[in-house]
Amino acid sequence: MLRDPPEHRTLDDLLSFGVVNLDKPPGPSAHQVTGWVRDMTGRERAAHSGTLDPKVTGCLPILLGDATRMAQVFLEGSKEYVSVLELHGPAPADIDSTVAEFETKLYQKPPRKSAVSRRLRAREIYDLDLLEVQDRQALLRIRCESGTYIRKVCHDIGLALGTGGHMGHLRRTATDPFDDSTLVNLYNLQDALVFAEEGDESWIRDVVAPAERALTHLPSVTIARSAAREVAHGAPVYAPGVFDVDSDASHGDLVACYTDDGAVVCLGRLVGDAEAEEGEVVSLERVLI
Repeated sequence: MLRDPPEHRTLDDLLSFGVVNLDKPPGPSAHQVTGWVRDMTGRERAAHSGTLDPKVTGCLPILLGDATRMAQVFLEGSKEYVSVLELHGPAPADIDSTVAEFETKLYQKPPRKSAVSRRLRAREIYDLDLLEVQDRQALLRIRCESGTYIRKVCHDIGLALGTGGHMGHLRRTATDPFDDSTLVNLYNLQDALVFAEEGDESWIRDVVAPAERALTHLPSVTIARSAAREVAHGAPVYAPGVFDVDSDASHGDLVACYTDDGAVVCLGRLVGDAEAEEGEVVSLERVLI
């Protein structure tokens, strides 16, 4: 069954295919917080956008219900953090230039307490800004590829400075396509759910967004409703059913396919030419209807 347009969904439909841009508190793990949100909203499933250690705070988008099928989208975008680098000695005069050298592709091995295999891998630092230096502390803003270990970045910067160093406080300020301008906390969510039970849905619709909000950083493909019905049965997207392809999309990109009313249908890889008269245009990765 095709979904209603995002703006016309019932509250139950919203909670069954929605996303909360949660401000994770210090203390619990990302897994624990996700479980609390799942239970609070009465859903069977919930998934977060990427692990944060218990002490780390900040941007933790949580997908609800059927939206958990699209958790992979958070691997496609970048992450942004603000971190305190605790130096083990006075900050040297060349700290600015040394920190700037880490705005590049780095090789990292995941720590021993990690959910992934400990293989050397490359991760790119897109932007690295030294915001402030005070005594033996340096405040860094880091925008990086998903899967980058900020603790390791801080350790390596300390070695390069010759003082040694480690990561102090860490806060995630963005995970594409979300940032800290729309964060809500657990109290906001609980209050909104209570008001919804009393008949006022305006709060919960401010706190929980349609799941399509989590896809806005991906190139889009608009397809016919007839093609969407075929996708629901496992068929790829063929050229005759394609209305439009985002001009930013390149061959092999992960794309989100929508009907013309803005309801998402599937995720897939762009593999063909939409202007051709026949042939596969998008190969399926996740069917979302």
